[in-house]
Amino acid sequence: MHHTSKEMQTCIDNCLRCYQTCLGTAMTHCLEAGGEHTQPEHFRLMMTCAEICRTSAHFMVLQSPHHKHVCRECAEICEQCAQDCERLGDMDDCVQACRACAESCKTMAA
Repeated sequence: MHHTSKEMQTCIDNCLRCYQTCLGTAMTHCLEAGGEHTQPEHFRLMMTCAEICRTSAHFMVLQSPHHKHVCRECAEICEQCAQDCERLGDMDDCVQACRACAESCKTMAA
């Protein structure tokens, strides 16, 4: 049985936290706030971010050698999502979750 490294486990945890935070924030805060928060570009970015985070975690749990490619893409999308959520404001949980995920995914992609 393979053991997941501490670094990889941290990344899995960060990815799952970001998945939960982005999806949860989009479905509550953004839908309720309306306006710019529900503009297709922003809303799609949040959904894309949530999905790539879930996929990255899944690939690492599977011990797939492809996790490096997925993590590289995840880091890029998380950075975009963090910037967009910061731009809209009042989305600090999302910004923090995305940045933490991006950082650990960059490490896993290296």
